[in-house]
Amino acid sequence: MLALLALQRPVIPRLLSCRAMAVSLQVSPGRCVYDEPLAVRAEGLEPGQAVTLHTQLTDEGGETFSSRGRYRAGSRGELDLTQSPALEGGSYTGLEPEGPLWALEPRTQRRRFLRKDVQSPQRVHFTLYQDHEPLGKLLATATQDRTFMGEGVSRHPVREGRVRGSLFLPPGVGPFPGIIEIQGTGGGLLEYKASLLANKGFATLALAYYNYEDLPKEMNVFNLEYFEEAVNYMLQHPKVKGPGIGLMGHSKGGDLVASMTSFLKGITAAVLVNGSIVNVGAALKYKDVILPPVAIDVKKVIYPEKGVADITNILANPLEEVNRKSLIPIWKADCKFLFVVGQDDRNWRSEFYAQTASKLLVEAGKEKPEIVLYPETGHYIEAPNFPLCKISMHKLVGLPVVWGGQTRQHAMAQVDSWKKIQIFFNKHLNQKNVAGCKL
Repeated sequence: MLALLALQRPVIPRLLSCRAMAVSLQVSPGRCVYDEPLAVRAEGLEPGQAVTLHTQLTDEGGETFSSRGRYRAGSRGELDLTQSPALEGGSYTGLEPEGPLWALEPRTQRRRFLRKDVQSPQRVHFTLYQDHEPLGKLLATATQDRTFMGEGVSRHPVREGRVRGSLFLPPGVGPFPGIIEIQGTGGGLLEYKASLLANKGFATLALAYYNYEDLPKEMNVFNLEYFEEAVNYMLQHPKVKGPGIGLMGHSKGGDLVASMTSFLKGITAAVLVNGSIVNVGAALKYKDVILPPVAIDVKKVIYPEKGVADITNILANPLEEVNRKSLIPIWKADCKFLFVVGQDDRNWRSEFYAQTASKLLVEAGKEKPEIVLYPETGHYIEAPNFPLCKISMHKLVGLPVVWGGQTRQHAMAQVDSWKKIQIFFNKHLNQKNVAGCKL
């Protein structure tokens, strides 16, 4: 009788108990600096189970950015983005551990990721769903905080004479190699690149130049003496290592950097990220020299879609005699140059400007600059993990414009150029063995 009862006892297979395990989603580290790698793992799935990883963040302007990656769990019910390739049909494909971040797209499709507050972390939400399309039940969630100021980095508002901005200092006693970082035509004060550079050991001044505090409200005339004051502020700062400093400028910030190297002293190294060597948007004055803004031909604006402009070719050629008065005399510069160029930059012809600068410098007997070209890369080359800005409002044009770039290629260019920028500055400002630099 006992033997018969034993035979009737239900048998619970070990596989059933495994399938009953709760699915866990781990994103590590829970808090990190924004440009650091991403690690995502899930456990407790069924072998081969189809899942979708949804990633989302909301920027300061209230815009939602999101991406989706389609995956299949491994033979042990695990998912590891460093080993599991994303399948077709999502925002990214292949083995892309940081894909959930760089593939983020805005809900409206006409927005740039906005980040002015660098003292608070950017929270990123990760959600794992069953199935691909349509999405099944929610399996697990996780969050990660990405910061702009790492441990020990300090922020110091600058109101020295006319100079306005924020100085970011790395942890430690210093002195540190110094950099002035200048952004484009948006105005105000953007600090995210300066704060990220401070994490890498650079004392970095995020410099405002209009539409901030008591600075001019519009782009009409820029006096280079203002930028000279900023250079002198850095050269005299006890936390800044001499004898010279570095400059980094993007877009309009790039042509301002070119002007600073052409007229000012104390500059050792300069990086232009999709910059110009012709004065754009506003007259530039320095002592008795005036560079007028280069002419614009609005007939060369094209419209790839309704209400969206492509302005790639609207600036006049600065090498033509009638326009040479707007050409920045970069051949006068006595510093090292690095040009970071997106070959699909649709704001202007960045590659043409970089190659022209190289020719002018060599003709003047100066050292040939370093030029790094990135195919299928657009105008807004940011630090790693920033989403590609495809279309957004251009303040000077008054319309949304296309900026160029293909999502993955642009993301890879951001990773590579960020490393090259640090190596360049360490080589020329810090005299470090670049193999030992923290990148």
